[in-house]
Amino acid sequence: MKLLSCILLLTLALGWAHSQGGGHPPHEHDYDLDRCKGLEMDAVAVNEEGIPYFFKGDHLYKGFHGLAELSNESFAELDDHHHLGHVDAAFHMHFEDNPDDHDRMFFFLDNKVFSFYKHKLEAGYPKDISEVFPGIPNDLDAAVECPHPECANDSVIFFKGDEIYHYDLKSKAVEEKEFKSMPNCTSAFRFMEHYYCFHGHMFSKFDPKTGEVHGKYPKEARDYFMRCSKFSPDSDHVEREQCSRVHLDAITSDDAGNIYAFRGHHYLRKDDNDTLTSDTIENDFKELHSEVDAAFSYENHLYLIKNNNLYVYRVGEPHIHLDGYPKPVTEELGIEGPIDAAFVCEDHHIAHIIKGNQMYDVELKVTPRKAGNERPIGPFKRVDTAMCGPGGVKVIIGNHFYHFDSTKLLSSARSLPEQHKVSLELFGCDH
Repeated sequence: MKLLSCILLLTLALGWAHSQGGGHPPHEHDYDLDRCKGLEMDAVAVNEEGIPYFFKGDHLYKGFHGLAELSNESFAELDDHHHLGHVDAAFHMHFEDNPDDHDRMFFFLDNKVFSFYKHKLEAGYPKDISEVFPGIPNDLDAAVECPHPECANDSVIFFKGDEIYHYDLKSKAVEEKEFKSMPNCTSAFRFMEHYYCFHGHMFSKFDPKTGEVHGKYPKEARDYFMRCSKFSPDSDHVEREQCSRVHLDAITSDDAGNIYAFRGHHYLRKDDNDTLTSDTIENDFKELHSEVDAAFSYENHLYLIKNNNLYVYRVGEPHIHLDGYPKPVTEELGIEGPIDAAFVCEDHHIAHIIKGNQMYDVELKVTPRKAGNERPIGPFKRVDTAMCGPGGVKVIIGNHFYHFDSTKLLSSARSLPEQHKVSLELFGCDH
């Protein structure tokens, strides 16, 4: 009877374990999942939409902020085929000559390589690294794509210790290189046509052809690639906000031409002499604390929207928060939140409100205010923020902006105009 009870208990325990973990033992990790505490990432790559994926152990961080999730929730077959709980290296393939490989995400684990397209494992994978990339060793540290003309030909750069391999995708030729000025990379990725080598929780920007590092490097990765409320003690706050790769939450310019760019817990101010200053939102707009959804300027006042509330400040040193605010957005602007972007153009009394893929007009001289003239925002599915100035409208998505001479041209556009870099062309960051 005692033996039968033991067998029954063992059977129940095994059944419970299988239901909880699909037959695999749970992953264990000895690191804090808070990306703002200076994680050393195992691999970094962008997906098909250009969103960076940061891998640490069996977890994945999508974009520049947000909580970690298990990698196998997005790439299930990694667990099915190779239950290691980590990724050695990853990159996003750029090779238009071969449609079967172009725009795929490649992952490397020990001696295997996986090819994913839109989060689905390609037929025939995983394969040996030597089969897909002959001449490239196993147990890689990092990999990054290098399309022409940034490299002589469409290539992939592989890193293993201090060994560097340039792999020509067309000829399959391998050229070993020596990047003397670079530290050993624990992960690497290409973003906005720049190349970054991560080593520990620091990073260096490098020339993919020579490995040369120019400028003041290494720098703290979380200062530029993570949306954190606090930064490293050595961080240059102005340069960080000027050159951050994290998208803006809101942007506007006041009547004097000063630009205010909000990101997370901080904001950057650029005056009409192009002088940059940075501070926390808490210091200068204490009622808001952090994280502005949208902003616009009207008659020497800043209108800042957070969640479903509108805060109004009189421009000055310091900015004066008006009594009676915040007030509900529905009461003040006649539209339900959340709002993605808002702007007012010069010599007009209309606030243009962007919500999802639609734009609305709110006449600010009329009471009660009501949102009307609903229309699409041209070729965009969504935007991060937008602003209007003497030259027209700038629509910002990620690290790029698109210029339109007027709101009419924005709403009627059917294709994307030329793309511009936010950090370079708005704030003068050249690295």
